[in-house]
Amino acid sequence: MVIVPNHSFNTSDFLAHAGLGRRIVQFAPKDSFYAQGDAADAVFYLQKGRAKITVISTVGKEATITFVTAGDFIGEEALVAVGGKRLATATAIEACSALKISRKEMVRVMHEEHEFSDVFLKFILARSMRIQADLVDQLFNSCEKRLARTLLLMAEFGQPGEPEMLLPKISQETLADMIGTTRSRVSFFMNRFREHGFIEYKGRIRVHKSLLDVILHDHMPGDNAEMPFITAQVDNRQRQAGRALTSIEPD
Repeated sequence: MVIVPNHSFNTSDFLAHAGLGRRIVQFAPKDSFYAQGDAADAVFYLQKGRAKITVISTVGKEATITFVTAGDFIGEEALVAVGGKRLATATAIEACSALKISRKEMVRVMHEEHEFSDVFLKFILARSMRIQADLVDQLFNSCEKRLARTLLLMAEFGQPGEPEMLLPKISQETLADMIGTTRSRVSFFMNRFREHGFIEYKGRIRVHKSLLDVILHDHMPGDNAEMPFITAQVDNRQRQAGRALTSIEPD
């Protein structure tokens, strides 16, 4: 007897509707999908809304790792091992609708449905590349450029011709945590971005595509084209201090 494979599976339908081992759940702003340390027993597929992923240190300091939006999976660490724990907390920052898929069902569909496996693998690879890019950004780029990149990523830019996007409500403290600097420096750069027309403040932040100039050229209009704004300021102060020292005649 020849077994004919079932080709009726549709990934979009699977991720859009409840079924065996999966159900649609709703979250209000500030509701948690799961908390750090909870049992990792399910994967979420975000159908609508935005959420943030945060971690808390042993001394209670919270840091925001990233933001996720519709079309992203959340909590994929549930696939690593049975009885595993959540490594971070996922919290809705606006009203969210998500498909909660049990670990058992997730493992089954990945093994049996190649179409779904391809979609999930592409997502995991994209997230891995994003994390690598975030690390490079932290190691080598100026605070100004890191902030510009973070705002653009949050606004879901990347394709020419896309409209300007409103960011979800976010504090300058959270932005400072994400790029590894202080709130005062974030405030300084945000004011500069607004002065140059890259962003707008009207209750929420609206990001314009022109902010890409900061990413592509690593400087603001009128700044030293060879280095970021802050680096240029420090370098100029060092040169001025050096000239002052050399101008002093020895006794």
